[in-house]
Amino acid sequence: MAKEKFEDSLEKLEDIVKKMEAGDLPLEEALKSFEEGIKLIRSCQAKLDEAQRRVEILLGKDDSLQVKQWNGEDSDYQ
Repeated sequence: MAKEKFEDSLEKLEDIVKKMEAGDLPLEEALKSFEEGIKLIRSCQAKLDEAQRRVEILLGKDDSLQVKQWNGEDSDYQ
């Protein structure tokens, strides 16, 4: 799979999910879509992991900044 932008991969994945949720795909096409979706998920996860590593490196360069585990709530960052 060629290197795609994260946003492009995510958009393709969303399209696959919509098609599969509709339930109109023949079995063979559904399996191919599922396989492509798994590849896209792995690609997106790798890109997110890389972005996280880069942010951690950037935050680690300044002694006044500390990396904190984000739990999805804004209240921890006020």
